[in-house]
Amino acid sequence: MRELTYVEAIREALNQAMAADPRVFLIGEDVGVYGGAFGASAGLHQQYGAGRVVDTPISEAGIAGACVGAALTGMRPVGEIQFMDFITISMEQLVLQAAKIRYMFGGKATVPMVLRTPGGSGTGAAAQHSESLENWFVHIPGLKVVMPSTPYDAKGLLLSAIDDDNPVIFVEHKLLYKTKGPVPEEPYRIPLTQTDVKRVGQHLTVVATSMMVPRALQAAEQLAAEGIELEVVDPRTLSPLDDAPIIRSVIKTGRLMVVHEAHRNGGFGGEIVGRVAESEAFDYLEAPIKRLCGLDVPIPYNRTLEAAAVPQVADIVREAKALVK
Repeated sequence: MRELTYVEAIREALNQAMAADPRVFLIGEDVGVYGGAFGASAGLHQQYGAGRVVDTPISEAGIAGACVGAALTGMRPVGEIQFMDFITISMEQLVLQAAKIRYMFGGKATVPMVLRTPGGSGTGAAAQHSESLENWFVHIPGLKVVMPSTPYDAKGLLLSAIDDDNPVIFVEHKLLYKTKGPVPEEPYRIPLTQTDVKRVGQHLTVVATSMMVPRALQAAEQLAAEGIELEVVDPRTLSPLDDAPIIRSVIKTGRLMVVHEAHRNGGFGGEIVGRVAESEAFDYLEAPIKRLCGLDVPIPYNRTLEAAAVPQVADIVREAKALVK
């Protein structure tokens, strides 16, 4: 199968969705002539015109609000917030409007919109351009939250998100954009309710999200040489969460480590721990559950400090050995 980069897979999904449905349009800062801050919409402005690839002023609230309004009137907008940090400016539109309208109107109104946003650290972009805020939105009923970790998942999940009649927050890690992987040319969908086991193992379940998935897989390769087999589980969609594969994995391995880049305090790892503790898997645990997360500090600008603030491959290897032994 041919290989694409993660950003190419995103672009192909956008192109295929726009070609198939004239209601789909893109909107955001620099998504048009410039092609997007990270190149996700490159070439689409020339192909579809300014009416379907809409450049906006610097107003995240305006982008989110326009998406809500367009979705309510029958369109299927895909908005882009250049950096996830700035999604904070659109919280009223997302939390008080997009998430609640379908419920408040008894299902008679739908809000089929996607808001794409690059999150995460690793580019030296400092504290205001490097945050991982996904769990803010996981907490809100009515919003779906997706975090693909591979090019294959990125395309399939984005096409499903665009099809969905609910608002979807689609989080793309900046360091994943240049990663490559097999991606079918034809359109395909991955359900927004399907956790994926990325690697089968028997000694320790590692539930990882976004950029932490390839790091967990790297750690698993290193540990396999020492006879320690990690099972790496990727939720892909954080809300709604398909927790059954996670619970089955913990029952099999008897150990669990959750790895994510977001801060530990209030992070998604706590939800995974809670689900396992409430399930039958709790009785199978042979060691305390470990959360390996970003430090509870703003992301530093200094590259060495930036790397130290979030889990790296060596950290996963170290903590996995401690859990298994």
